[in-house]
Amino acid sequence: MKKTVITLFIFILCFTGASKAQNSTDYVSIAFYNLENLFDTLDTPDKRDEEYTPEGRKKWDTEKYQRKLHNMAKVIAMLGTENTPQGPAIIGVCETENKQVLADLVHESSIRDRNYQPILIEGPDGRGIDVGLLYRPDAFTVKNTHSHRLTMPFDSTYRTRDQLVVSGELNGESFHFVVNHWPSRYGGEEKSRPSRIAAAQLTRSIVDSLMALKDKGRIVVMGDFNDDPNNLSIETTLKAMPIPEKPKRKELYNTTRQLFEEGKGTLAYRGKWNLFDQLIVSGNLLTRRPKGYKVEEVYILDKPFLRQQEGDYKGYPNRTHAGRLYLGGYSDHFPVFMLLKR
Repeated sequence: MKKTVITLFIFILCFTGASKAQNSTDYVSIAFYNLENLFDTLDTPDKRDEEYTPEGRKKWDTEKYQRKLHNMAKVIAMLGTENTPQGPAIIGVCETENKQVLADLVHESSIRDRNYQPILIEGPDGRGIDVGLLYRPDAFTVKNTHSHRLTMPFDSTYRTRDQLVVSGELNGESFHFVVNHWPSRYGGEEKSRPSRIAAAQLTRSIVDSLMALKDKGRIVVMGDFNDDPNNLSIETTLKAMPIPEKPKRKELYNTTRQLFEEGKGTLAYRGKWNLFDQLIVSGNLLTRRPKGYKVEEVYILDKPFLRQQEGDYKGYPNRTHAGRLYLGGYSDHFPVFMLLKR
């Protein structure tokens, strides 16, 4: 009888402890993940997505699409669960074709119970890929969404991803999320640099407008910037600096800069690791306050199953395709996430 009582007490203690962790708002996590060409199997008019159809060169069929959804959901299900058992409250994403594929993603069994809601406004990108945002409505209330068009002063025909701004309240606190996927390095880093400088100028303009609002909201700029934290576009144009000893409330700071300086990365190319996937915050998410969220820690989710285990690219991210070759992996990028505490 005594053993039964002790067992019952331990069960009750564990159950109530777990329940408290599930319901607590003391911690919240925010993530970003490049989904590496999350396309459906349909040929969309006016978009260059023919290769992601059953008849296209990648032979992209329903079975491969469903496996891709399963793999992406598996990774998302692991993000930040040590301190936030229900996973990130906010997940920025890129390389997704439309809102429907995000709807399919959030209905995967591994994350379905989180009730993620997708936000995506389709832009002019020639391939039809866009940025989006997933949010848990139990933690985040959307107040406003807006898509900002990126145009190039030197090329009026250039078509690339819009920048998505989602504003609302995260557990009662005002937040603004700016989701990015800046132009690629196609043609070389130097030749393509002006495109990312233009993208940085647009992002900086958005941030300045948000900082001028009276709500004093926290700002999170996230995305695949196709540049590292120390590149000109990030450090000089966007003015996202390493975190100093005394951050200023209305400046931008790169929470992923330290990871980069430690030699860590989110993607590999020709034997070199880059950290293109970054989480940049306004200084009021770093300063100490009696109340309110503050950045506690930043992570790259880098698990063995997310790396290739053999071959010439052993150790690289375990991606879905290598050219035309179907690998059935996850993404060519690792996700990043940060833990906030109040």
